[in-house]
Amino acid sequence: MGVIFLSVKYKSPSKLTLSMKPDVMEKESYTVAILGATGLVGRAMLKTLERRNFPITGIRLLATGKSAGKTLYYNEKEVEVEAVTEGSFEGVDISLFSAGSDASLEFSDIAVAHGSLVIDNSSAHRMKDEIPLVVPEVNPEKAFENSGIIANPNCSTIQLVVALKPLMKLGIEHVFVSTYQSVSGMGQKGIDRLLEETNSVLDGRSRSRAGGSEVPFAFNAVPKCDYFLENGYTREEMKLLLESRKILGSPDLKMSVTAVRVPVMYGHSETVAVKFKDKVSADQVRGILAASPGITVMDDPENGIYPHPRYSEGSGETFVGRIRQDLDDPTTVLMFIVADNVLKGAAWNAVQIAELLTSSRKESASV
Repeated sequence: MGVIFLSVKYKSPSKLTLSMKPDVMEKESYTVAILGATGLVGRAMLKTLERRNFPITGIRLLATGKSAGKTLYYNEKEVEVEAVTEGSFEGVDISLFSAGSDASLEFSDIAVAHGSLVIDNSSAHRMKDEIPLVVPEVNPEKAFENSGIIANPNCSTIQLVVALKPLMKLGIEHVFVSTYQSVSGMGQKGIDRLLEETNSVLDGRSRSRAGGSEVPFAFNAVPKCDYFLENGYTREEMKLLLESRKILGSPDLKMSVTAVRVPVMYGHSETVAVKFKDKVSADQVRGILAASPGITVMDDPENGIYPHPRYSEGSGETFVGRIRQDLDDPTTVLMFIVADNVLKGAAWNAVQIAELLTSSRKESASV
């Protein structure tokens, strides 16, 4: 098999009915606020806006708690982080929220009342029927059905549905997925914890997390992302299941999910087995994925070409490889899916939505 290393860049849909206010859509530049600007995703949002040359008249950096007063850089200029208040969204066209569910619930309606479009990265609004849950490569039309708030999906959900969407036409019967999620999915605190634990072990001080009873991340694999629910699944696993069904418009899609935290800094990985209603070949799946937006197929294992978390760092693409037929079931194809959870899984997806809804649409998926 020859090398398949094909990147298909994201293209903004062109024939969509707009339901947003025309004055928001038709501006040459926008005032943008980032709530949670000092967090891991908030900083990535700021950098992504900068790298994409998003047309900005003014940038407003907001935070809850102790981060107010800090300074960040945008286009080489210092911008002070302000404490968020009800008046923070006056004159703001687009608000990118990444400060947690409580902040989103408190301020999203306030921002909308001030005339701002809110793109929310928390879980606060994702499963509300009236609020669209959007991945631009998958269901871009839903973004235009908003009433002022658009939800950004969970990081592990985004990369999964990017790969599943083009395969839906083959008739998916059941999806089996196990995730291998990086510690940055917990924010900066996850990265700091892994570094602390790793240094502790390497220095010979401890084989477990000092000063706590939590299962260590360093040199470990922990089958617990978020907290356990009464049904035996974790909240992360249920997010992946329910959000995927909503985004794909398939409420009865059968999914079996296990989420695992691994000692990786950036990049979520997923092993996925897709069972189709009829016989489907690996080559058929490979070809469809290679021609789909936002996907890079890396699938030549004999020459060392396959996706892994380190390769995904800094990219907005979803990488798919190890595409192969199940040895005992001709209706099932297995694959390995990887993406940068901070970018495609959060910041870049949010900026993509903003670009989709404004005059700043671009053809390139580069972040």
